[in-house]
Amino acid sequence: MLIKWVVAALHLLAFGFALAAVLARGRALRRLRTDDPRSFRDVFVVDNIWGLSAGLLLITGAFRAFGGLEKGSFYYLHQPLFHLKMTAFVAILALEVVPMFALIKWRIAFKRNQPIDTSRSRRFARISHMEAALMVIIVIAATGMARGILLS
Repeated sequence: MLIKWVVAALHLLAFGFALAAVLARGRALRRLRTDDPRSFRDVFVVDNIWGLSAGLLLITGAFRAFGGLEKGSFYYLHQPLFHLKMTAFVAILALEVVPMFALIKWRIAFKRNQPIDTSRSRRFARISHMEAALMVIIVIAATGMARGILLS
């Protein structure tokens, strides 16, 4: 019983951190100034928090759904709201690919004191905000699932 509680708490906390971090990353990307190293550090810090919390969401979510902690995999695999959650999650992953690799390149260039092409920073900010909206959809679907709502 304690493990169910701990994993559920970690999962919910990860949502809070992930949502805050992805919104903060979007804001930091909009404010990014190539002449201000602190603005790059701001982007990198919130991006790290976003990445860590997204990883924790993935691990705890998989453990909750398929690790025998909650209602069981049969329930989840046959629950339309779970499919909505997974669709939104896959959309977040797909949206995140380009910014993730770009930010990895930015970090490398930043450490080497090389110029960084920030021409796509506004696009990455928009992507961050789209990911936040998808996270809200995931939370709405999760609350429906928790209440046993079935869409058909």
